[in-house]
Amino acid sequence: MDAQGRGRADNIDPADQWVLNPNTGEYELRLGDSAPQSAVPGPRRARDNAGAPRRRNDSAPGGTRERGQVRGGDVPPPRSGRRRGGEPETPPGRRATRRPVKKKSRVKKVLAWTAGGTAFVLVAVGTAGYLYLKHLEGNVTTTDVEGAAKDGFSKDDAFNILIIGTDKRTGKGNTGYGDTGSVGHADTNILLHVSKDRTNATALSIPRDLIVNVPDCPTKQPDGSTKVIPGTQNVRFNTSLGQDGRDPGCTMRTVKEVTGIQPDHFMMVDFNAVKTLTTAVDGVNVCLAHAVNDKQSHLKLSAGEHKIEGEQALAFVRTRHSWGNAGDLDRIKVQQQFMASLMRKMSSSDTLTSPSKLIDLAEAATKALTVDKGIGSVSTLKDIALELKKVPTKNISFLTVPVKDNPADGVVHKTVIVDPALAPQVFDAINSDVSFTEVKKKQKAQKDAEAARLKGSTSAPSDVRVRILNGGAQAGSAQETLDWLQNQEGVLKSENAGNAPAELGRTTLEYAPDQAAQARELAHLMGLPGSALKPGKSVTNSQGLPAMTLTLGKDFKGAGVSLTAPSKAPTVDKSTADKVKCAS
Repeated sequence: MDAQGRGRADNIDPADQWVLNPNTGEYELRLGDSAPQSAVPGPRRARDNAGAPRRRNDSAPGGTRERGQVRGGDVPPPRSGRRRGGEPETPPGRRATRRPVKKKSRVKKVLAWTAGGTAFVLVAVGTAGYLYLKHLEGNVTTTDVEGAAKDGFSKDDAFNILIIGTDKRTGKGNTGYGDTGSVGHADTNILLHVSKDRTNATALSIPRDLIVNVPDCPTKQPDGSTKVIPGTQNVRFNTSLGQDGRDPGCTMRTVKEVTGIQPDHFMMVDFNAVKTLTTAVDGVNVCLAHAVNDKQSHLKLSAGEHKIEGEQALAFVRTRHSWGNAGDLDRIKVQQQFMASLMRKMSSSDTLTSPSKLIDLAEAATKALTVDKGIGSVSTLKDIALELKKVPTKNISFLTVPVKDNPADGVVHKTVIVDPALAPQVFDAINSDVSFTEVKKKQKAQKDAEAARLKGSTSAPSDVRVRILNGGAQAGSAQETLDWLQNQEGVLKSENAGNAPAELGRTTLEYAPDQAAQARELAHLMGLPGSALKPGKSVTNSQGLPAMTLTLGKDFKGAGVSLTAPSKAPTVDKSTADKVKCAS
């Protein structure tokens, strides 16, 4: 029997079974008399069989309270109401006066925030007890993507999650939509980047009809073996999933191939997710600039504002022929508006202060998700949700990969290609953790300190002594950099020191105080930002002489390619999660 069936005969609402534990600041699932309860302070004082409040048992060792007996285990009654200054307990038959609790602020601190969309959904489960967490754990489906994803999630770094909405029609409630035999292609694709300082996030939509090169893809087979699916060139992006047996890891690798941005994890949902998630939050508000009666998606709405859920919500995000030029790019804009509205609904007080809605949302979201093994636990999904909660909705930007019509299509344009002028600027900004909205900058002292490291005298290239390590860059990068420094820049006192002990996200240059002039010269030659310079100590090189240590991180783009991040993002067509826009 589920939690809803464990109430007493008076049919307790499931929302009333969630009790705030003041010791931990979290809500815990409080089961009925037929099952064990968590040992949390109860909302009322324990009473004896006669109905009178139980008194403190002063004869017990240490003055402990009596313990109320319930089937399945003991639950300690609440602390007796003592007044300040050691006043006596409230006399029998009277309740202690309690100071009002600021429910709203406490709840907002405790509950995890969920961000959502067609596939843009994470689950807030910080309020659940252990047993309920284990139950949710069984809802999530995981996939081994053969090294395409990280092994775990770090709360201290920027992160990229590829969110995939598949057009697979199998399963309950998914029939009747177009191609019922679809293997599940990458129909809706969003690369979500969350900044390291959590001040901003960027949701980059990748058109399904973008022409790309899909790389070779190692794919785990049902028998545990690995099969490498050969890559293909000049195909639609949506074929990176499903086609020829490709898994989400293939889609992740294709994103890296196209954008240069490495997704850390993936989340995938199908059509059912839109229906179940919008129903769980009691509908999502949308706005239409004109009336729609779409015969293909079966969406029929008048102009103006509407609250939609279930089948109607799915029809809304599937509609293409009623927006703009009736193409997929216009549908992407409408889907972004829908996701922004869903995010606002999920973060609203109506949702966050309703335990019953949170339970429904947790169930719906976990059942909808397929994720990589690195984030396959509910506790990790909760951590991701909590990190997303820190980002203000006004600084969550929605944009689309800048594209141009594919000239190979001829007169009728069916596909698009990456805009060679604007798209690299967008990719570089995301890779460099640059916001597309105005956000508070780094603390002035830190920013000034980093800039100061680049100011001052510099050594001659021939006097720069440096050891080069590969700390996450592509294989061969250390030797490539060594050859470039020696043959083109005159840094002859340099050597390849092999691989670093650990991978780094960003390239660093560590140096001793008396090597600052050398560090500035090398930073100038390589285009290193001040944040890459790390005052520290020197290391003895192969000749027994002190040298700086240059560690090439995952951001390394090649010898001679500047690593100085752009100061601002390019100007592109975008929207933000806090703004209401009408679909047109």
